Amino acid sequence: MPQLVVGPLLRHVGPDTAAIWLETDQPCDVRVLDATAPTFTVHGHHYALVQVEGLAPGSDTEYEVALDGETVWPEPGSPPSRIRIPEPGARQRIAFGSCRVAPGVESIHGPDALGAFARRLADGHEWPDLLLMVGDQVYADETGPEMREFIKGRRDTGEPPGLEVADYEEYARLYRLAWTDDAMVRWLLSTVPSLMIFDDHDIRDDWNTSAAWLRDIRARSWWHDRITGGLGAYWIYQHLGNMSAAERTADPVYRRVLAADGDAGPIVDEFAVRADEQPDGTRWSYAHDYGRTRLVVVDSRCGRVLHDGRRSMLDDTELAWVQEQCRGDVDHLIVATSLPFLLPATIHHLESFDEAIAGGAWGRRLARLGERVRQGADLEHWAAFEASFRALADTLLEVARREGGPHSITLLSGDVHYSYLARVAGTGTPISQVVCSPMRNHLPLKFRLLQRAAYGRLTDGPARALARLARVPRAPMRWRLSHGPWFDNAVATLAVDGSTATVRWEAVGPDGALRELDHASLSKVL
Repeated sequence: MPQLVVGPLLRHVGPDTAAIWLETDQPCDVRVLDATAPTFTVHGHHYALVQVEGLAPGSDTEYEVALDGETVWPEPGSPPSRIRIPEPGARQRIAFGSCRVAPGVESIHGPDALGAFARRLADGHEWPDLLLMVGDQVYADETGPEMREFIKGRRDTGEPPGLEVADYEEYARLYRLAWTDDAMVRWLLSTVPSLMIFDDHDIRDDWNTSAAWLRDIRARSWWHDRITGGLGAYWIYQHLGNMSAAERTADPVYRRVLAADGDAGPIVDEFAVRADEQPDGTRWSYAHDYGRTRLVVVDSRCGRVLHDGRRSMLDDTELAWVQEQCRGDVDHLIVATSLPFLLPATIHHLESFDEAIAGGAWGRRLARLGERVRQGADLEHWAAFEASFRALADTLLEVARREGGPHSITLLSGDVHYSYLARVAGTGTPISQVVCSPMRNHLPLKFRLLQRAAYGRLTDGPARALARLARVPRAPMRWRLSHGPWFDNAVATLAVDGSTATVRWEAVGPDGALRELDHASLSKVL
């Protein structure tokens, strides 16, 4: 009898549809409510994505999963899994966070905020309409105890990449551990719709930092299998569920995978290689509307242009697509990108300065030093792609200043292992940067102290002066940090209700319970 391996995960939910993703141990037919789908096979692993249709607005439907007619979910003792379809115009609540390191390291990285969130929901707390995971869902380069034992059982870890993930098979195990390590998190993922976007650790630390980084990593013998397995697994485990039903139906890779006679691994590998080598032909970014709220999720990793002397966060086509999505007629615009768009001012100016130096602003010798600093200090956020930062900033300012613009523009991010709120000055519509990070990955004390130092206004002026000396243009917007920083494992919730938008951060304590850190309004005062 077939069994569940991973899932079920409730992924994109539309006005009357819902997608259920899962992995099984053998080929079978999968049924959820009145919808069925056969599994498809990739590198010996069996997956299904069941599209449930005809759901009524305002409905709250319990569901089970049956494999070849036998019910396998919910598991005994688990709460029921549900699909909720909001009423049109209803309040929207988006829970989000990032950086959830491998299980088994709680003594180092602290308790899991996502697990605490799941347990509270099971106790009857108000439900979010969406869980948005903004990067580092898995850590391919910082494996935990169970993953290390699995790796040791299949290859010589004395050879590169050692205890890091090497290929698709190891990625499949990594996702299995991440999404089944806690029974309550597994249940949460089955009953709260989730959307995701990768960051560097989903592939490797500092992924696509610069052209020099890329040349170095591609010269390593193990990298081809790593990037092919990583992007292929991301497409299967994360990206498929980000698409709407219509987008999946139109997706040429998905159509080929479903039509494959036998194992579709070569099809997914071919796509992954193309996505890595020709990023301008693949778009991982996506957008969904929830009534009068638009969510635009931007890839700030794989789509980078790092060749022929160019350096940009997005290629021209994808940048134009993002700008078009931002200019839509909506009441609330939410732009999610794993890397914070607005960093503390000191760090922003230092990253812009280093990009200019590495690009030759002060000569070839200092350019080499700038590159070493860039890679060593992880100076590769939006600020280190100054032209891309400026292009998106100009678009957001244009939207914020137009007559009849949105009530709020909110940037959601993670990555930096601390949480904060930054506000942009001098706009009609408020522009806010909300960061929530990590879910489970405490920042070591020395790095906390360095980050706190960057918050002091005494450091802003010197950093800005350095950037100007390197001929970095003045930033098109001004911002300040108004809340934080907090270094706790945390989850945040963005709530949109009519013309208002608010955010609340909650941290998990040693007792495993969540407590509020702070809350703030993000919309303009009417």
